[in-house]
Amino acid sequence: MQYRTLGRTGIKVTPYALGAMMLGSLGNPDRQEGIRIIQRALDGGINFIDTADRYGDSEQVVGEALRGRRDEVVLATKFWGAVDDDVNHRGASRRWIVQAVERSLRNLQTDYIDLYQLHRPDPDTDIDETLSALTDLVRQGKVRAIGSSSMRGSEIVEAQWVSERRGFERFRTEQPNYSILDREIEREILPVAQRYGMGTLVYSPLAGGTLTGRYRAGRENDNFRSTRTGMRHFRDERRLAAVEQLVALSDEVGITLTHLAMAFVIAHPGVTSAIAGPRTMEQLEDTLAGTDVALSDEILDRIDAIVPPGESVGAMDMVYRGPEVGDPRLRRRVPGERSAA
Repeated sequence: MQYRTLGRTGIKVTPYALGAMMLGSLGNPDRQEGIRIIQRALDGGINFIDTADRYGDSEQVVGEALRGRRDEVVLATKFWGAVDDDVNHRGASRRWIVQAVERSLRNLQTDYIDLYQLHRPDPDTDIDETLSALTDLVRQGKVRAIGSSSMRGSEIVEAQWVSERRGFERFRTEQPNYSILDREIEREILPVAQRYGMGTLVYSPLAGGTLTGRYRAGRENDNFRSTRTGMRHFRDERRLAAVEQLVALSDEVGITLTHLAMAFVIAHPGVTSAIAGPRTMEQLEDTLAGTDVALSDEILDRIDAIVPPGESVGAMDMVYRGPEVGDPRLRRRVPGERSAA
């Protein structure tokens, strides 16, 4: 595989990263198969692995798989999400960060993490508090670089300014959602990340599975993901209509839909790596089979005609959109103040 520099860290990573969320209790509970999938990804040339402490036992599976091979891998994990019922075992406070990193180091069976990422913005914690704690981890040698995930452009800028003013380590990467169907980050997130020299590690390049060809308009989508509560995007008629056009394009140009989708996201100059999150060995082999696919300008233009640049067709339900969107109290005045008179 080719290598790209992760922002301005000097760390070289492959354009495809292995996402380990589905390797373990959240996806494939066969830990031995999960270990084989990770090792096959390394043998196939991938050197970048991403996981998180809230992904069930994924960190443990990764740690077992990397025994004897740790130095071959750029290893990324994330903190923020709840890992148990304790209200303080989550978020981005110093109190939790210093505990969370030790937990991840144990699970991953390593003494350092290459990229430690804030999984979601934490509105309850000052960004100064978070960056100060993360800076200490870098200086202690437990973490090599720090990153963010699902931040808005303004939050990325604020974090960069705080780091500069306070002398803290700065976020070197951002991890946003990006696919042919989800292109909003082309408007602001990618340009801002490029301006600050940040690497971008994009998740769900297959739109959460929608771009595998398994979910089609006019067909029953009865697998476990499409029937789960909240997974409305698998039945979104607008997204499915776009998928039909993309299927027709992939058939015409002789590139499978999954390979088309992966090649699309890594073609953007602001994208460092795309996270592929296989649940089975078959899915990983399909990903590896598409590493040499490069899309021509003509194909990219035709994709733009289906889903215009900077726009999205519907949205994935699990994408973080901030408290201002999720909490009605933050976007509705009290009843007595809603009229102009």
